[in-house]
Amino acid sequence: MGKPVAWFDITAKDAAKSRSFYSEIFGWKIDVDPQMNYGMIDTAAAEGIPGGIGEAGEHSAAGIVLYIVVEDAEATLKQVESLGGERETLPYDIPGIGVMAVFRDPDGNRVGLWQR
Repeated sequence: MGKPVAWFDITAKDAAKSRSFYSEIFGWKIDVDPQMNYGMIDTAAAEGIPGGIGEAGEHSAAGIVLYIVVEDAEATLKQVESLGGERETLPYDIPGIGVMAVFRDPDGNRVGLWQR
């Protein structure tokens, strides 16, 4: 089974400003959940992957993270560590979505895992 990129997150110091920025440039419609300060992006395109824009904070640095589908997030994190990467988060459950985690590769790039 392949390991597709299935989601992207844009985290920003000022999420509202970033949502406005990307919406204006690309014409994206962004549905914001005010309680989470997270906006789900509707690109109105028939192709591509879905994503969202949220606030950077203590546990999420500003930047862009691509989430790759894996069968087992914890096992993948162990493999990441054995190859010189580092865990950024422990696996966490999002009800109705799956288990997610973030790691840094040996160059410090943030990469997400999505266990569906």
